[in-house]
Amino acid sequence: NDKSETEAIKTVFGKKAYDIPISSTKSMTGHMLGASGAAEAIICVKAIKESFIPPTIGLQEQDPECDLDYVPLKGRNENLQYTLSNSFGFGGQNASILFKKWQK
Repeated sequence: NDKSETEAIKTVFGKKAYDIPISSTKSMTGHMLGASGAAEAIICVKAIKESFIPPTIGLQEQDPECDLDYVPLKGRNENLQYTLSNSFGFGGQNASILFKKWQK
């Protein structure tokens, strides 16, 4: 899955994909099935609000084919304007949602 997801991100964002920090919260929450989309949406909004990218806690050794800016082991402080949640479910149920920082 990681290789396929990496290729999908590169296809969508082109060279800009290398500038986008990527994190997997599933490493902290497990596979929650029906609740995963809602939990990930909350995490995305909180990441924008707190200016913090959560880590991918289980990423010890990165596959050479997964060569994007992953955020392993320790979160990163960064002023986020957008977060994107990609949810890939069993049986081809896939959805993405983009969140943007509220500007007054």
